Amino acid sequence: MTQKTGSRRRKTRSKLRKNVADRGKISIRSYLQKFNENDIVILVAEPAVQRGMHHPRFQGKTGIVLGKQGTNYKVQIKDGNTKKIMITHPIHLKKV
Repeated sequence: MTQKTGSRRRKTRSKLRKNVADRGKISIRSYLQKFNENDIVILVAEPAVQRGMHHPRFQGKTGIVLGKQGTNYKVQIKDGNTKKIMITHPIHLKKV
């Protein structure tokens, strides 16, 4: 049996790259933003913060906030026909 090649961030050079204008310190406002249940959010990874980052496969997906777990939020997304629950840090979420 063969082993899996690479890790979670394999082939994500363009996905997890910031624009030149957006580089620098991250905003504390986006780090501490609050969401309510049933808010619609977009999963947008912040490459400067790896904690609580979703899998790059779900970059740009839209989901619904189900609740809070610690400092992170539970977000339900639809992947094909299945519904998945992601536990994501608020810095990786953007309100619609």
